[in-house]
Amino acid sequence: MSDVMGTLKLEPAMARLDLLATPVAAALQVWPAEAPIDGDQVLVAPIDAELADTAAFCEAYGVTLGESANCVIVAGRRGEITRYAACVVLATTRADVNGIVRRHLDVRKASFAPMDDAVRLTGMEYGGITPIGLPQSWPVLVDARVVATPHVIIGSGVRHSKIAIAGPALGALPGAEVIDGLAHEI
Repeated sequence: MSDVMGTLKLEPAMARLDLLATPVAAALQVWPAEAPIDGDQVLVAPIDAELADTAAFCEAYGVTLGESANCVIVAGRRGEITRYAACVVLATTRADVNGIVRRHLDVRKASFAPMDDAVRLTGMEYGGITPIGLPQSWPVLVDARVVATPHVIIGSGVRHSKIAIAGPALGALPGAEVIDGLAHEI
C-alpha cells in the first residue's frame, strides 16, 4: 500500500500509537500471524476530528465512499441476554441488521447499540469505532465486499485519525467472519 490515500498522509500505526484508541493499539501489538498483512502494514493518518463522520471525511480528504468502511455495533436480545457484534460494511452499503445480523446472533430483535453502550464497551470514541481491538467475545461480521476491496479506510478508535488497511486483512481479524450479503447497497 502506498503511504498516500486521497490526501491523507499515512504512516505505520505502530509508530503512531498516539493516534489510536488504547484497545486498538493493544490489538496491533498482538497482530494475528495468520493475517494476510503484517501489523506494520496497518497505516494511520491524523485528521480533523470534526470531519470524522464518513461523508464529511470522504469529501474533505478525497477518499471515495467505496474505499471507506464503517464499523457499526449491533446489540441483540433474547430474553435477558444481550449479545453484541460488530458489522464492517462499505460506506456505500447498509448492514442488514434485522435479517442476517439478527439471525447470526440468534436473537429475537437486533438494532444498533446505543451510543453510550458502544463507547463504554469498546473503549473507543463514537464515530471512530473500529473492528480492531473489540472485545474478544464479540463476532466481527465483515461484508464480503469489504474483503474484496484492496485498501479501505476505517476508524482508529478515536475521531482524530483514520486507519488504512488492506480489505482482506479485516476478514482475518480475531472473531471475524466474512459474510456474503451482510449489507445492501444504499
